[in-house]
Amino acid sequence: MSVPSTQTIGLVAGEASGDMLGAHLMQALAARRAGLQFEGVVGPRMLQVGARALFSSERLAVNGLADVLVHLPGLLRMRRQLVRHFQSRPPAVFVGIDAPDFNFGLEARLKAAGIPTVHFVSPSLWAWRPERIEGIRAAVSRMLVVFPFEQEIYERAGIPVSYVGHPLADELPMQPDMTGARRTLGIPEGMPVVALLPGSRMGEVQRLAPIMLEAARHIRQRSPQAHFVLAAAPGQAARWLQAKARGLDLPLTLVVGRSIEAMTAADVVLLASGTATLEAALLKKPMVIAYIIPWLTKVWVKNKLLLPYVGLPNILSREFVVPELIQDQATPRRLAAAVLDWLEQPARCRAVAARFADLHATLRCNAAERIADALLPYL
Repeated sequence: MSVPSTQTIGLVAGEASGDMLGAHLMQALAARRAGLQFEGVVGPRMLQVGARALFSSERLAVNGLADVLVHLPGLLRMRRQLVRHFQSRPPAVFVGIDAPDFNFGLEARLKAAGIPTVHFVSPSLWAWRPERIEGIRAAVSRMLVVFPFEQEIYERAGIPVSYVGHPLADELPMQPDMTGARRTLGIPEGMPVVALLPGSRMGEVQRLAPIMLEAARHIRQRSPQAHFVLAAAPGQAARWLQAKARGLDLPLTLVVGRSIEAMTAADVVLLASGTATLEAALLKKPMVIAYIIPWLTKVWVKNKLLLPYVGLPNILSREFVVPELIQDQATPRRLAAAVLDWLEQPARCRAVAARFADLHATLRCNAAERIADALLPYL
């Protein structure tokens, strides 16, 4: 193997949320060390801050066991190519960002080859598949966790760990500017606004978007003044949603790559389970979480779940603070009813906003500095 470059950092970020976290990580390190180079599997935000793309992170945006099986040959081929690349041009450290099923296998091979490996954002061991801890031990030199309770899990297992806080908690304001967001998106004042976020992965978008759009029709029947903002992730999902939204008889604003603005402008958010639920909580928004996975994946995970919730706001609160409609429960009528419950109960909305303000304060701890402190010893 070649001599490692003390100026190069290898990265693999999965989908839109990983791209956002990767951009934060790059900026944190670049602020402390000049001349660093970043390369790997990256998204548009990481490209904007100077990463070199070996592959696009959109290729890792697969959802559910069936979707993974369809794309498995291509994913394995990409992982082999990355192993060869990083072994022939060793980085000072490799950082896997989210995408645990892809990254842990890659990290294990690189670590065995003598390359330090850091994983940023722990998989949800506390929610399901706790048996993964042994594989993680073989794969990572250090784990960076974003929630305080995760640190003890890794310390107990003897795996080096750093709690860095969540970059989103630093980035998002404690008091979101709803009026400014509506003005930016061209939404008139004085009407209820519902943001629709069907996810970033193509499979989940195709499953959830039609149901959410039909739910919007039901909402309009009881709230005729309601306006909807449909937020699409850039790429294939955005093109599909643009075609789907064309000609709909709904007061609808479609935005691409502007999910934060869409949620900031909203009174209530209807969204897929994932990082966006944490973003909505940090924006102090009442929400309804929808989650539909393919049948084969449902059978596989049925006996592996440890918690009764899937949404991050409920997991972090350890109770059902916001409604979750899962699988067969995620019908247009039920989603619409849950959204209308929020719209018609302003006192309930204020109470959940106060809960989320407390959560925001807990997670806000200058993640950029902590990330840099954890990674600089490898450079």
